[in-house]
Amino acid sequence: MNHTGPGSTHAPQTGPTPMPPAPPPGSFPPYNPPTNPPATATATDHSPPPTPQEYPTPSPPLANPASADPRAEPASTDPLVKPTPAAANRNPGPPLPPDRPVALITGASSGIGAAVARRFAAGGWQVIVSGRDRPRLAETAAGAAAAVVLPADLATPGGPRLLAESALRAGGRIDVLVAGAGIGWAGHFVSMPSAAIDRVLTVDLNATLHLVREVLPAMVAAGRGRVVLVGSVAGCVGVREEAVYSAAKAGLAAFAEALRQELRGTGVGVTLVVPGPVDTRFFARRGAPYRRSHPRPTTPDRVAGAVWDAVLRGRDESYVPGWLALPGRAKGLAPTVYRRLLNRFG
Repeated sequence: MNHTGPGSTHAPQTGPTPMPPAPPPGSFPPYNPPTNPPATATATDHSPPPTPQEYPTPSPPLANPASADPRAEPASTDPLVKPTPAAANRNPGPPLPPDRPVALITGASSGIGAAVARRFAAGGWQVIVSGRDRPRLAETAAGAAAAVVLPADLATPGGPRLLAESALRAGGRIDVLVAGAGIGWAGHFVSMPSAAIDRVLTVDLNATLHLVREVLPAMVAAGRGRVVLVGSVAGCVGVREEAVYSAAKAGLAAFAEALRQELRGTGVGVTLVVPGPVDTRFFARRGAPYRRSHPRPTTPDRVAGAVWDAVLRGRDESYVPGWLALPGRAKGLAPTVYRRLLNRFG
């Protein structure tokens, strides 16, 4: 009998407490570092953040004949310079501490990738930063409590595989991959050199797919992880004088959608982050400044915030700013009207 009257010592039966909804696959709650130091802590635990570990990297760059494009940067930063891959059997050094989640971030020499690395480091994550510019990578990693620097050119044969192997040895696992490496080229397609076509497609699409292919099996085996692909609004609507770049980013968007469906039930999620123009050195490197009045360039930190939020919440897509989702929808709903507006306003 259920006694609920006056003077009863029994609480009324209210039924089982409902369970909270399951988090989206591949989402990560905020990391809370331990408040008490470990028992084995020494005086060095209170010293400034350690110098980022630097792993064996490719040998000095080799000149590429295709870099004769007059818009190319000096040899040390030219996107058509390819260093030779590092030896796969070199000892990468001691692994990172196992108590923090691990993020591998490519394109971290500058721009969006560097901002993402700083955001994750501020959130207490271990960051493994990769890019082609060794000094700038060291700047990105400076101040992080746990960071590894892995200079690499993903466009080299075997580059994605070697980077994935080194990163897995360094971190013990990869919880999140942020694929931010990318280059551009501006101009009429009929004047685009064949080498530039190949380079844009290799860096912006092919190398990213190969890197995801190398990192993904460990995530699936662990039953947890997230792949974040940095796309572009150019891949949603197509931008004139950026035909190949638009094609590469459109391919990345289709890949994200297809891969997300394949990974259902594995615990691994896929996020496509779609920024508009971002105020970085990207436009100077591609050989032409950004001249449009709208949309106005956003900051790398804003994009990094969108990446961080997508990882914590397990979001599939994130547009930066949010209204950039509208042009793609308009294209799908009214393609004729959309193209008339595009022809007029560009």
